[in-house]
Amino acid sequence: MAPPKRDVVWLDGLRGIASVLVVTAHICRSLLPHLITPAMSDRGPSTLFQLPFFRCLVMGRASVAVFALVTGYINSLGPLKKSRAGNADAALTGIARSAFRRFGRFMIPAIVATLISWLACQFGAYNTAHLADSAWIRDSSPIPSTTFAGAFYDLFTSLIKTWVDGGNEYDKIQWTLTYLLKGSMMTYLTLFALIYVKPRWRMLILVGMFLFKWRSGDALVGFNVYCGILLAEVSIDSDVVDFASAHPYIQAVTSASLIILGFLFCSYPEEHAEWARWSRKMEDFGRLIFPEGAEYARFYPGMGADALATGIMFNPTAKTILSHRFLCWMGRLSWPVYLIHGPLLRTVLTWVLFGASVRPPQGKDEQGNQLPPGLLPLAKPWVVMFAVPLFYVFLYRAADLWLRYVDPWCGRATQLFEDLVFRDDAKVEKPLLLS
Repeated sequence: MAPPKRDVVWLDGLRGIASVLVVTAHICRSLLPHLITPAMSDRGPSTLFQLPFFRCLVMGRASVAVFALVTGYINSLGPLKKSRAGNADAALTGIARSAFRRFGRFMIPAIVATLISWLACQFGAYNTAHLADSAWIRDSSPIPSTTFAGAFYDLFTSLIKTWVDGGNEYDKIQWTLTYLLKGSMMTYLTLFALIYVKPRWRMLILVGMFLFKWRSGDALVGFNVYCGILLAEVSIDSDVVDFASAHPYIQAVTSASLIILGFLFCSYPEEHAEWARWSRKMEDFGRLIFPEGAEYARFYPGMGADALATGIMFNPTAKTILSHRFLCWMGRLSWPVYLIHGPLLRTVLTWVLFGASVRPPQGKDEQGNQLPPGLLPLAKPWVVMFAVPLFYVFLYRAADLWLRYVDPWCGRATQLFEDLVFRDDAKVEKPLLLS
């Protein structure tokens, strides 16, 4: 029996939720930094969003793992289908073109976003952020260059460092891009090596690669990418599909358990896991299963993302929910949202929440000299309650405009470069024969 076509629309919904959680996590870091920890103090009380499961709504680390997993899944599904259909040569052609195109589709939008943030910085758009009573906003806001030539040098340095070590001074959130690009290339290289391998052996090798990345400590991208490739392979395997269809009770219980377990793993706090009993238990469990020296705050969200995606893939109800048109729309906007939310948070939202405040006087020092005024305090609670939801509306409107006008231009630029450097015979979709 040929495996039925599997719907992957739910991945857009999952990616959309992941992107909005990244934005929420950064807003919480700015305004409610205590939510990073599982309690207000060591063995102290916890607020609602510091508790397991609830804290998934204000944490963003699992979202990076989701992006890596989706990268592995989406980029491998087409080639794997062609390989199973006996058309491996065509799959190799697609891999070669996609791998080359990936650089442009990743780098050009990031360059545009950095250029916009650089211009905003040089014209003083981050001046309010430098005075805001928010450590995350102040620390992530760039300082204008001292000279005209220095501004261009700083821009060039940030554009290079984005892909070398993630050190983009004009948008520090872009530190993940070099790892996600690495995950894409890891996917293409794996497919290139395994495209002629029999499906059963390919799955076994992918499991081995997953375990290798686990043992080597590559929790940010590595084992999540291989989980995505493995899930893509499993999703089109007729034996797995038939078994799941023939045992709906097992499928329902297993998928629900994986989803619950995934949310629990994603709840692991970024800091001070020892402050709450439930996170201390997870920390103890981590010592048993994670490699020595592992960063639990990366491993647990990665495990959680993998468990969630696996459970959702075998849960028709969850897939239907994630396939809702609104969530899919959010998924299509996930890339521009990720690129522009940082600069907009440190400018527009910061202007609204801190710009109208007055810096409080600090008095005088011991010698009687007047101290500089303090930091700009956060606006009143009612202003925050109105401003933050409106910021999401503004952000997604800006992302929609990016998708309509900037993204097509980036695609055309990538295509022009591809046409320039590709051989004439490679511009036509022909099988790539290896001898």
